[in-house]
Amino acid sequence: MIMTMTWEEICDDPALRNLPYKIETNRLGQIVMSPARSRHGEYQAEIVLLLRQLLPAGRVIVECAVQTTDGVRVPDVAWSSPERRQPVIYTLAPEICVEVMSPHNDEREMVEKRALYFQAGALECWECAEDGRMTFYGVAGALGNGSELCPAIPVRVVI
Repeated sequence: MIMTMTWEEICDDPALRNLPYKIETNRLGQIVMSPARSRHGEYQAEIVLLLRQLLPAGRVIVECAVQTTDGVRVPDVAWSSPERRQPVIYTLAPEICVEVMSPHNDEREMVEKRALYFQAGALECWECAEDGRMTFYGVAGALGNGSELCPAIPVRVVI
């Protein structure tokens, strides 16, 4: 028997509260966990600082839950306007969803995550490569000149 849980049940479960992994769910409601290296967190922190400085009118969220058509996905960093802010799970994605790449990520997975975030209402998806290079995407595809929502964000994050 496959056990499934709602996102709220997952958040409230004391056994899952202090796991050192990022938790997401698949379309069946099963928990999927991804371990992260310290460098991953360093890039997350730097992107948070940059977004907080460059887009102070909204909220920067680390590992915010986004309900998608394929379960709950958790971008490493997100930026949300006050109008989209939600207390438990974003049913309308934040405007910007950022994924920090890890060695186990592949392009197919990233294409799928971007599509899910865009279907959920994101306006831009960013990827931070393992060397800090940033790639920016809009609903129509790659944004060649950087972010349209945050033009001052650098094309390479330095830690």
